[in-house]
Amino acid sequence: MKDNVKVGLLGLGTVGTGVVKMVQDHQEQLAHRVGCSVDVTKVLVKNVDKKREVELPKEALTLDPYDVINDPDVDVIVEVMGGIDETKKLLLAAFHQKKHVVTANKDLVALYGSELLKAASENGCDFYYEASVAGGIPIIRGLADGLASDKIRTMMGIVNGTTNFILTKMNKEGMSYETALKEAQDLGFAEADPTSDVEGLDAARKMAILARLAFSMDIELEDVNVDGISNVSDSDLKHGQTLGYTMKLIGYADQQNGGAEVSVQPTFLSNDHPLAAVNDEYNAVYVYGEAVGETMFYGPGAGGLPTATSIVSDLVAVITNMRLGVNGKSITVPQFEKQLKTPEEKFAKHFIRLHVRDEVGAFSELTKLFSSNGISFEKILQLPLEEEGVAEIVIVTHKASMKNYTQMQEQIKDLAVVHSIESFYRVEGEGA
Repeated sequence: MKDNVKVGLLGLGTVGTGVVKMVQDHQEQLAHRVGCSVDVTKVLVKNVDKKREVELPKEALTLDPYDVINDPDVDVIVEVMGGIDETKKLLLAAFHQKKHVVTANKDLVALYGSELLKAASENGCDFYYEASVAGGIPIIRGLADGLASDKIRTMMGIVNGTTNFILTKMNKEGMSYETALKEAQDLGFAEADPTSDVEGLDAARKMAILARLAFSMDIELEDVNVDGISNVSDSDLKHGQTLGYTMKLIGYADQQNGGAEVSVQPTFLSNDHPLAAVNDEYNAVYVYGEAVGETMFYGPGAGGLPTATSIVSDLVAVITNMRLGVNGKSITVPQFEKQLKTPEEKFAKHFIRLHVRDEVGAFSELTKLFSSNGISFEKILQLPLEEEGVAEIVIVTHKASMKNYTQMQEQIKDLAVVHSIESFYRVEGEGA
């Protein structure tokens, strides 16, 4: 039985530095928890001469990732370098070398998680990825272990801190989208190119990972319907507030009667929904299980030390398995064949903002069209616009199928009294 476990680190950026700090500073706690010492002994960097926040011997640093992968003394690989295809090759090589892997790479896990889990299992290795979703929040472990005996029916998550920060500023301070995005970039919450965040792609990768695990079904990234926040307007938010709703970018996953749906889209949440109170860069995942009912996981969704906390927790799990001789035994392939809901099986309420002719009979024609598609109204606002002869109508519907909504959207284009559908959002809850 080893009295020292050696870790190889691929990447020494913000998160990698946090991992080294935690391992170096928490030696006593780690030794007590796992029964042996833990050391980071080989690290992939871009520049061996760069001054860093952590002290490592120069011989521990390398520019070649295979120096880490092929080092016979390294027991566990921690991957925090990012990237997809080349990184996948490195991790597959690590498994062939019988090395366990911990990663924070959501892009990689979303696209190739099933393949990597299979390779790990075939080689008797562990593959852990808690830090790939929601930073320091233990949602992966919560689903895999804490709720393993339950049937998860629904998950709703704020899993992207950048978009939550932007929407918080727009909701709470009346900022425009452009101003809120600029502030997020200035504070380091958003990249110079924010596309992955604001168009929902980052959240979609995380929801694919969560849905795959929660539903034990091989959900792929392409199965997630995605819409971002770049078209959300001040008018939308103000009308939502009037009706008792708060806008959030919500990752939604639901499974009923064997069929699953996964989406990421701007959503109006009733103000009394627990996710409506999650602000700024914080993340949260609401989970509904058949037995447990409602639970919610909340915390910082990013940052060096929160993410490093999840990585080191995974590292502890790997070392515990090493000392028990059960590495690779906990990996399970999806239990169920993938079955996605059809549009007829997807039901939701929606917020619809229309510009219509301000004339007698206009609303009657709208009502007739919605009714013919099986869509009824729960709330209605009618407001004048500056443009003469045009009014704005805001409708919150009762639940109806996506098939009916799609039919309505096609037919409404031909309705003479309608100028345009200005916006269309999912709604959760009753509002005011």
